[in-house]
Amino acid sequence: MSNATEELPDDLTSALALLAKERARRVAAEAEAATAKAEAASAKALVSHSEALIARLKLEIDKVRRELYGSRSERKARLLEQMELQLEELEANAGEDELVAEIAAKASAVKAFERKRPSRKPFPEHLPRERIVIAAPTNCACCGSTKLSKLGEDITETLEVVPRQWKVIQTVREKFTCRECEKITQTPAPFHVTPRGFAGPNLLAMILFEKFAQHQPLNRQSERYAREGIDLSLSTLADQVGACAAALKPIHSLIEAHVLAAGRLHGDDTTVPILARGKTDTGRIWTYVRDDRPFGGLSPPAALYYASRDRRQEHPERHLKTFTGILQADAYGGYNPLFKVDRDPNPLRQAFCWSHSRRKFFVLADIAANAKRGKNAAPISPMALEAVKRIDALFDIERDINGLAAGQRLDRRRRDSLPLVDDLQAWLQTERAKLSRSSPVAEAIDYMLKRWDGFTSFLDDGRICLTNNAAERALRGFALGRKSWLFAGSDRGADRAAFMATLIMTAKLNDIDPQAWLADILARIADTPITRLEQLLPWNWTPPTIDAQAA
Repeated sequence: MSNATEELPDDLTSALALLAKERARRVAAEAEAATAKAEAASAKALVSHSEALIARLKLEIDKVRRELYGSRSERKARLLEQMELQLEELEANAGEDELVAEIAAKASAVKAFERKRPSRKPFPEHLPRERIVIAAPTNCACCGSTKLSKLGEDITETLEVVPRQWKVIQTVREKFTCRECEKITQTPAPFHVTPRGFAGPNLLAMILFEKFAQHQPLNRQSERYAREGIDLSLSTLADQVGACAAALKPIHSLIEAHVLAAGRLHGDDTTVPILARGKTDTGRIWTYVRDDRPFGGLSPPAALYYASRDRRQEHPERHLKTFTGILQADAYGGYNPLFKVDRDPNPLRQAFCWSHSRRKFFVLADIAANAKRGKNAAPISPMALEAVKRIDALFDIERDINGLAAGQRLDRRRRDSLPLVDDLQAWLQTERAKLSRSSPVAEAIDYMLKRWDGFTSFLDDGRICLTNNAAERALRGFALGRKSWLFAGSDRGADRAAFMATLIMTAKLNDIDPQAWLADILARIADTPITRLEQLLPWNWTPPTIDAQAA
């Protein structure tokens, strides 16, 4: 093997030529490496984009299926929420990979990866536009001439946000003295929503909405305000919340009376932890929803909430003491005293939820869930699957008659739904005779057959809905909020949460912005006579004009 030093040229010219050759070889190798890196980054970005696109399509398909055929999985909204969170992460990953690919491509001749983005909706017309004009060139870039004539313009819109601005409103009350009697004259002090108040109605409405609708506890709000330079302690915020609840009681009472005057109510409850000594008790939030829109009713929708530390039957008895009508609910035994013949003033009419009965069959026939379990999958019950199909046929009819008048709904049900229900009952009785008492399908069948009159009450009254979904939707906020605020601090805290939920959910049901509505009624309620308080209810409320707000 020859020595490397013997191969080096002796003269300077040859040495420089060899050095230039090695340098060109090294530059070529670096360019090839950059090209490979850019191709790898582009491929990674393409994979990320494909994953995000697949996740988006799956999510959209699942949403469409839910709209067309009802709930595909009894996990309901949780599945969609998980998919949306997963999609959010995939979209973020795709955006990050795209930027990495662009940076890598700048160092090479490889074309940058361009991600195919969905078409963006135009920004709302009501948003103010700030026009920024980039200075035009004074000379032609081609020939240098100064004879330029405007041909048109291209506008690029960018959505921006102005950080929240705090301000102090100074209300000046001038004093005057009378030169005749020397009496001092001064206008009364301005009204504050809360005693010893310092906060304006918009600030109070924001605090209430953040706590009871966005599920942001007061301690987190206080920390966020402190970062913005405003010192509002937890105790100060809590004092204002309690005072606002007291001020809003007349509105709550009107909503309560409106709900309990309905001819039909949806009822349900959900758990809510309530702080106890050294532990938390499993309390309850009860809801009763008035919604006449499915049968073309003109009465505005509203929701009423109550809280309790347990689930004893005395609570719904107290809540519905003055109510006489139809109660749509699940088969909870605590409602049974309400349906007794000797109830004073009158027994309620019972209407059960078909979604609950369907769920018991669905868990035994969920093909998608069993596919995920793999080897541990339970066998699909053909009997349960058939029951789900028969029940879904009733839901198809209900979707067609939703929003029609009660009489029209009843006629369609007696024509189309009654034969299906009769066939279903006969089929359930026949199949039940083939099963043992320990069969899971037998339990689901018995749940329906033992309560058949309650399940078939919708065939005698067009006002009755097939499901109790209205109440379940009304409780969804508490189900989500539990994860944020963990527990209610006391019985009064749970009652206050139910109180505010009544106001906020009723506003939502009437397509009213709850925060804007709360701000306006807090500002007006003290000056509104009792006889005119109904004007402040969500379904009678008119948002103030921009000029009135500025004034």
